[in-house]
Amino acid sequence: MNAMIVLVIAIAVLVVGYIFYGGWLARQWGVKADRVTPAHEFEDGVDYVPAKPYVVLGHHFSSIAGAGPINGPIQAAVFGWVPVLLWVLIGGIFIGAVHDFGSLFASLRHKGQTIAVVIAENIDATAKRLFCIFAYLTLVLVVAAFASIVANTFAVSAAASDAVNLANQRTAMISVLFIFAAVIYGLFTRGRNLPPAASIVLAIGIVVLVIAVGYNLPVISLDYTAWMLIIGVYILIASVAPVWILLQPRDYLSSYLLYGMMALAVIGIVGAGVMGAASNMDIPAFTGFFASNAAVDAAGNAIVDASTGQAVINKAAASGFLFPALFITIACGAISGFHSLVASGTTSKQLDHESEAQPIAYGGMLLECLLAVISLCAVAFVWQDYQSGAYASPTAVFATGLSQMLAVIPGLENVESIAYALLILAVSAFCLTSLDTATRLARYMFQELWLSGDETLDTATGAKKALANPYVATIITVVVGIALGMTGYTLIWPLFGAANQLLAALALLAVCAWLGNAGRNNKMFYVPMVFMLAVTLTSLCMTIQSNAASLAGGGDALAAVVQMAIAVLLLVLAVILAVKGAKTVMSSAGKKTSA
Repeated sequence: MNAMIVLVIAIAVLVVGYIFYGGWLARQWGVKADRVTPAHEFEDGVDYVPAKPYVVLGHHFSSIAGAGPINGPIQAAVFGWVPVLLWVLIGGIFIGAVHDFGSLFASLRHKGQTIAVVIAENIDATAKRLFCIFAYLTLVLVVAAFASIVANTFAVSAAASDAVNLANQRTAMISVLFIFAAVIYGLFTRGRNLPPAASIVLAIGIVVLVIAVGYNLPVISLDYTAWMLIIGVYILIASVAPVWILLQPRDYLSSYLLYGMMALAVIGIVGAGVMGAASNMDIPAFTGFFASNAAVDAAGNAIVDASTGQAVINKAAASGFLFPALFITIACGAISGFHSLVASGTTSKQLDHESEAQPIAYGGMLLECLLAVISLCAVAFVWQDYQSGAYASPTAVFATGLSQMLAVIPGLENVESIAYALLILAVSAFCLTSLDTATRLARYMFQELWLSGDETLDTATGAKKALANPYVATIITVVVGIALGMTGYTLIWPLFGAANQLLAALALLAVCAWLGNAGRNNKMFYVPMVFMLAVTLTSLCMTIQSNAASLAGGGDALAAVVQMAIAVLLLVLAVILAVKGAKTVMSSAGKKTSA
């Protein structure tokens, strides 16, 4: 595998996909540049706030990216680089970007409201309630997991080495400074029409300054529990604060970390290619239809821990049959249901012009595909160490691979440790970004669960009015999410992949139903939604079967029972919503195009 050639081909394919397929979708759906967007029509200074396209892209990209397009391709690399690359490119262009673009566009035409409202107006109220419950519980799990991940990257521990603790202190300090810098930036730019060039230069300057100060003054030293509580308070405030004061500026500033990380990665891959190192990546093209996460040596023999006699597990690798494991493992980077919640939850409320939906949603997804390809190149560069189980996480694989590529370039031999630290910092920053976005989205879902039809918070009464209150919804979400993050979210985390892809299938179904009811071409959704439903249902059935076998064999009874119960509930939910959606799609077939 020559990583430089793979990267160049991937960029070319993604650009062609954006121009031709993305442009075709915009024409088929009737995207109108002069149509008033919800951000202007319902501007309230809190959630509905129009912003410049590069600011909205910063928010959208930062929120959907997180660690997903890094973790997934690296974990799925055990199947070989060809299936990973094909799924990222084909899935991204024809499924994932269609899903994101469609979700954003549908929300724009439904007053900037979420996919749940699209379902209510185009399928029925029962389907909407089921979707709200499912999406809310999934988002609470995201809050729990991401809060725990962020706290672990900030925390100082007596069990960790001095080097690890120092790295965590630096990451924490930089992240905290980012929050304060974002608030100042938001206040300074509010109401000012800064030229794009000036805004970009100012943002990059702030990013560099914050990193420099935080890296050299790591004065915050707190443990995991303290950070979990602090993060809980932060996301509580962030999810109800006006988007212009924190969410927009923080995500915009953070996006330059991601852009910078990707630029470093491209330099490293191209540099390694020019120096001849990129052609020495010995990751197999295809390893087979079943992959194991057992660590192996260069000859393919299983590695056994001499002290325990147990096989060593590669913690950065997936396992299972290629179908459905590949399509569940690589979510962000190909298609992820979480994206539909971001697109229809926060992004749609900030869009200045409807024509910006394609570059922000379709283009943002393809940028994430590029990040997934970069992740594949990173794992390929350290393949021998990767398959031997030398890395504790995909993030470590990513940072090591890219920093070593950079060190191959003449003159950059000594940047490996600095590059590694910056790459880890960037991943951590995006986990925090996704965390507070997920909290705000969960708040929306909890509110919409109690409101029916055209009912609003102002017209609701009694208990419904209290439960739909944004502060009540946020407090409940944060308390449950942080409590779960500090106790047992890992018990049900293995089901997140299937739940996330089920969200994607249901979002595809919802947009397909709406376009059909509107008399517009929705046939581009048929294959993606059927395929994603097949992936999800197969995964859930296999989860039920494997946990039943574990239970019968005397395995962890609590984990098996809990995972089986949730998998069964998800399976029933998927079938009910699929049947309801299919009826709507079939009944709308043949309608004439509307304006």
